[in-house]
Amino acid sequence: MNDRQLRYIVDGLGGKTNGVPREDGFDITVASEIMAVLCLADSLPDLKNRLSRMIVGYTFDDHPVTAGDLQASGAMTALLKDALKPNLVQTLEGTPAFVHGGPFANIAHGCNSVIATKMALKTGEYAVTEAGFGADLGAEKFFDIKCRMAGLRPDAVVVVATVRALKMHGGLSKAELEKEDLEALERGIPNLLRHVSNIREVFGLPCVVAVNRFPTDTDKEISSIIDKCRTLGVRTCLSNVWAKGGNGGVDLAREVVRLCEEEENSFGFCYENELGLEGKIEAIVKRVYRGEKVVYLPAAKKQIAQIESMGFGNCPVCMAKTQYSFSDDPLKLGAPEHFTVTVKNVKISAGAGFVVALTGDVMTMPGLPKTPAAEKIDVDGEGRIIGLF
Repeated sequence: MNDRQLRYIVDGLGGKTNGVPREDGFDITVASEIMAVLCLADSLPDLKNRLSRMIVGYTFDDHPVTAGDLQASGAMTALLKDALKPNLVQTLEGTPAFVHGGPFANIAHGCNSVIATKMALKTGEYAVTEAGFGADLGAEKFFDIKCRMAGLRPDAVVVVATVRALKMHGGLSKAELEKEDLEALERGIPNLLRHVSNIREVFGLPCVVAVNRFPTDTDKEISSIIDKCRTLGVRTCLSNVWAKGGNGGVDLAREVVRLCEEEENSFGFCYENELGLEGKIEAIVKRVYRGEKVVYLPAAKKQIAQIESMGFGNCPVCMAKTQYSFSDDPLKLGAPEHFTVTVKNVKISAGAGFVVALTGDVMTMPGLPKTPAAEKIDVDGEGRIIGLF
């Protein structure tokens, strides 16, 4: 379904017994809401209730139609009954881990399941969880959506940085990232510092930067990042887990434990529930993205008014935004300021319990890449599948 062809389609062409002809389209945000429902549910009854609340359409007089209205929530729950149970897997070194759920952090809330996180907290001394796409998307949604709904209070944050990513934010193209370039790295570091600042100043949490080393990184580049961060008072650890496994992350793990046990924690949200939807969007744009203002297209203004009139004004906001920039423009790299974020559509995910604000040109139905992975997959003469990794 990852195909541009399916964004806009016409169906129901087979005569009256096969439906009504209409324009339609696949939208991955629908699948993402079911994924979000699964990830935010804390029990089987909660899963069923959330699925029942999902809005799947509207009547001619604009009243919402839910999956519960269509008596579909029971069947949906039956399909997801076993999927609700977290998956226990192990790393290459035999370390247990829960891998459960995967909503996108650019168009959905970007966090694993509440149930898996709470199980990890019950079964280990420390639980580490990932939120996708940086402190402006995954982390903000982890705090403002997942932690708010699940009553979680994080102790510390690890901000992961790579030499390649910082050089890209310093203006290099992907083809140039493997060559040493300390000047580009210097230009890209403000992007990292913005993420650190958000964690500390907006959400009130202690953090450490993990510089994730890869074979193409040079000693000078690694030292440049660490020295610059330390000069600015940012705690930094070299993470060499790509090459050395767990042994390459011992120093980082010790620092995380220290942060959890010794550092001050004044965790708070970016906004309060009582703010209206526009107030929440503007809080995220101004406090987290560091933008100057928000512009709402007429359709978005109308949708916000409708959503608030339906009683969803107290829901948290899930921003759908490019992961390549703090702004809604993927070409604005580094740490841009004084920009405008344009909200073009606003949708309610009633089952998940949040409102999605679509910004810029973000696509909720991605297209295939220039070279699809399928072109590299094959079966050899021995029946072995090759090209998957």
